[in-house]
Amino acid sequence: MSKYPDNIVFDYEKKEYNAYKKEYPTTSSAPNFSVDLVDKNLPHECKNYFETQLKELQNRYQQVKEEYEWTELIYNASYRFKPDIGSTYHLYQKNENTNFLSLIEPENWQAKYLGSFKLLSYGKWIKI
Repeated sequence: MSKYPDNIVFDYEKKEYNAYKKEYPTTSSAPNFSVDLVDKNLPHECKNYFETQLKELQNRYQQVKEEYEWTELIYNASYRFKPDIGSTYHLYQKNENTNFLSLIEPENWQAKYLGSFKLLSYGKWIKI
């Protein structure tokens, strides 16, 4: 079999011309072959979405961190009773290193008041 010139697109295995099957131009007279440029910048709406989600996550993280710190502070405080779920308790500072939990409301006590809390069913304290 004779070899065809380079400008002719011939498949020697299938023994056929296959220029029409190609996804790219095969002759110099074919239409210009160019790749469409893709804008790789994030659209404005997309950026806003991710920035908003990030801010919400940061706020939620801060909230969970504060809840954890308050709960830990109460569990490390001294008290001589078993707290009831759903009841309100008041946290006071005894001295620099010691806090205590009490049923007595801040108006009736002269100790340094840190906050009022309620015990939830799963053991977490929420500030009220």
